[in-house]
Amino acid sequence: MTVDLTQVRPGESGIVADIQGGHGMTERVQAMGVRPGKRITKISSHFWRGPQTVQVDNTQVAIGFGMARRILIEVER
Repeated sequence: MTVDLTQVRPGESGIVADIQGGHGMTERVQAMGVRPGKRITKISSHFWRGPQTVQVDNTQVAIGFGMARRILIEVER
């Protein structure tokens, strides 16, 4: 099942399927290590549209809510 990053629950992981955004946004998240084909695990999120903390490889990064909505994840449930 493919969902955006904001819909993934903390502790769930999956594979980045697609990044829907312009050139600048795509470059920005790829610089954080979030690329299509990479395994990503959601660590935490804030209740009201706050940043989403994820782990990619051995690095934790925080991604803003608007950007997280444009990152599609193939969830393993």
